[in-house]
Amino acid sequence: MKPAFWARRAHKWIGLVVGVQALLWTVSGVYMTVISLDIIHGDHLAHAHREPLAPEGGYIAQDALLARYPDARGIALKRLLGRDVFELRTAEGALLADARSGERLTPLPEADAIALARSLYQGEAQVERADWVTQAPQEVSTRPVPMWAVHFADRGATTLYLSPDTGELLARRHRLWRWFDFLWMFHIMDYDARSDVNNTLLRVASAVGLLFALSGVWLLFYGFRRRTPA
Repeated sequence: MKPAFWARRAHKWIGLVVGVQALLWTVSGVYMTVISLDIIHGDHLAHAHREPLAPEGGYIAQDALLARYPDARGIALKRLLGRDVFELRTAEGALLADARSGERLTPLPEADAIALARSLYQGEAQVERADWVTQAPQEVSTRPVPMWAVHFADRGATTLYLSPDTGELLARRHRLWRWFDFLWMFHIMDYDARSDVNNTLLRVASAVGLLFALSGVWLLFYGFRRRTPA
């Protein structure tokens, strides 16, 4: 058989194998370029800002605080939900204590988590519910548990994930982010963690795509060959 025959067959069958993935690469790439990363990150939905400390002071003495929390390795003073608090780092993790009484405040109860989420949220929607999360869902799989997930009843299905130990905003998630994550999974062909951009499946698909392009060049060579007169 002539080489041109094999060029056509190779191009056809390789294209059949890689065509669907090439379409997914294109669709996901278009979405990632059309939607701004600032929007995907959700910076417009919630802002973590520092509140100024109360001017009057009157905090618990450091010796008394350390006597109460002897394994504290680090202490920081901040303001949270209208009160001054100490954030202490201990061998067992972080915690919050009232800056005046030394009383432990964490883990934050549901009411405080909702109030904190409302103070961070930049929209007008109401809180739909707050969930105590002990097994992180896929969209926040790298964040530490437990955490509070506060859901807002807006068009984007916004969820703010908060640390119950420090009140830290751990993640912002919304519908556009979830679509991005879904398409990113297909784009990098990591259907498990959605983070490995150097996985075997992606490398194989890229190699097949290269073969498809090379077979097209091969076919193009035969298509432009000068025909000999009969």
